[in-house]
Amino acid sequence: MGSDSEVEKTQQKEKERKKMLAIAPIAKPLAGKKLSKKTLKLVRKASEQKCLKRGVKEVVKSIRRGHKGLCVIAGNISPIDVITHVPILCEEAEIPYVYVSSKEDLATAGATKRPTCCVLVLTKPTKGELAIEEQEKMKADYSQIVSDVSELTSSLF
Repeated sequence: MGSDSEVEKTQQKEKERKKMLAIAPIAKPLAGKKLSKKTLKLVRKASEQKCLKRGVKEVVKSIRRGHKGLCVIAGNISPIDVITHVPILCEEAEIPYVYVSSKEDLATAGATKRPTCCVLVLTKPTKGELAIEEQEKMKADYSQIVSDVSELTSSLF
């Protein structure tokens, strides 16, 4: 009985190690476990509130149109050329961005089955309005994560 749990733990560690090896060299700032978990929770809430743009094409279109938010990019994209222009666009538009370790986790948080390269968490929904209470809670979570990402980015440069 005890050996089964040990086998599962070693399998999980091996899976996590493979995930870390698959991360692209340009994936900086890469969120740690804690920040990654918070960010994916924010992505899940944003998808429920319809405040999320999924995929490179939608994200780039939204950034060019001047929408503001937090860009979350998967770090294990292959070929990496697919997303190399997104951080540059984010920096030009002064949009904070962060990399998470897996496109599968990002897709799960974004309520899709298909692995997703990047998502843009918008500050307000594209259509309609949120209830004031939900909007305040979303804004508080968003502000917290943006400050964490800014801190992480400033430590890099």
